[in-house]
Amino acid sequence: MPPELLERLEREGDIAADYLEELLDIVDVDGDIDLDVEGDRAMVAIVGGELSHLVGKNGEVLGALQELTRLAVFRETGERSRLMLDIGGYRAKRRRELVALAEKFVAEVKETGKPVRLEPMTPFERKIVHDTVAAKGLTSESEGEEPERRVVIYPA
Repeated sequence: MPPELLERLEREGDIAADYLEELLDIVDVDGDIDLDVEGDRAMVAIVGGELSHLVGKNGEVLGALQELTRLAVFRETGERSRLMLDIGGYRAKRRRELVALAEKFVAEVKETGKPVRLEPMTPFERKIVHDTVAAKGLTSESEGEEPERRVVIYPA
């Protein structure tokens, strides 16, 4: 990774951490902020304490907080951010579940030769499924309109 890209992503993480620390203070929630860079994204995680209310049902609050955090970064840098926020390990756990689900459906498609349509998912969830399907040698596409957009897995 070019040093200037790493520096930009680390700055995004720092801005996000400052924003989230203020937010945690306002809502009086204990949590620590971990920063990392994965690929071409800043990764920010809030860990510790009881954080489930910051995740919300199906990660809805987490998604909203991620967008607000990206806006805070944009306000400071003038550039769109692709940073990823995780709270209490929710996204990491969801990633493991989605990989297992995708692998199950890949096996089904290989066995039956018929496409499988999954339930509607967020863009984050669909990307994990698409990546898993591709790694297993099959193809997939997203179909439908938000919030009903879903992945369809096709035979090779």
